[in-house]
Amino acid sequence: MLVDSHCHLNFDDLAGQLPAVLDRMDQAGVAAALCVSVTLETFPAVEALALAHSHLWASAGVHPDYEDVPEPQVEELVALASRERIVAVGETGLDYFRVSGDMGWQQERFRRHIRAARAVGKPLIVHTRAAADDTLRILREEKAQTVGGVMHCFTESLEVAKAAMDLGFMISFSGIVTFRNAEALREVARAVPLDRMLVETDAPYLAPVPMRGKVNEPSFVRHTANYLAQLRGLDPADIERCTTDNFLKLFALERSALRDRAALSALGT
Repeated sequence: MLVDSHCHLNFDDLAGQLPAVLDRMDQAGVAAALCVSVTLETFPAVEALALAHSHLWASAGVHPDYEDVPEPQVEELVALASRERIVAVGETGLDYFRVSGDMGWQQERFRRHIRAARAVGKPLIVHTRAAADDTLRILREEKAQTVGGVMHCFTESLEVAKAAMDLGFMISFSGIVTFRNAEALREVARAVPLDRMLVETDAPYLAPVPMRGKVNEPSFVRHTANYLAQLRGLDPADIERCTTDNFLKLFALERSALRDRAALSALGT
């Protein structure tokens, strides 16, 4: 069984075909998915997915790319992250690639998410792009190592990965690792210890080879996992086992919560 550790099933490309998307998850042996929040306004839709489906979970947070949205306050994030089936704080972090100018507001938003995660005792989902030094600095200054988390859709150097792992973070690989021009990232994927690795889709974006150009969805995480197994000379079952175990450990979930396709088939569902 695999787990998609980061997706956006509430986004328009997927929400309109959710039953089919979930069925394809089952068919592909993807036992669970984490639906990640990007704004406060859309949090209710993300939460509703997790409440309606026993193999989906959700997070609470505001993405660093969203500039003209209500700023989340620590108390608000704590309240949302304390709810049933909310297992993480984020997506949060820094993005100096898509957003330019004075990044003070983005850094302060990031700090509030870290403080909320520490207050509620749940891990962080961190987005970083063209901002690795500041991301790591703020994680250290705000003592994010007390809760840990995941560096999602990782595209940085091995040095950044090691620094994040030193702070208790896992490294999550998306379909980008399968892209033709991603050799530097493949070097990172070869080096990250198996007990610190997650896989994700970031659906509906970044569909892996051989699904490039299509709307991404959780079932496609199997392509990324199989690619990582080939890259490291492992059996795909090894990547399945370690990334699923890592997901359960990071987000404090029981294996019994996973949707077992074999069991479903035996029950005729």
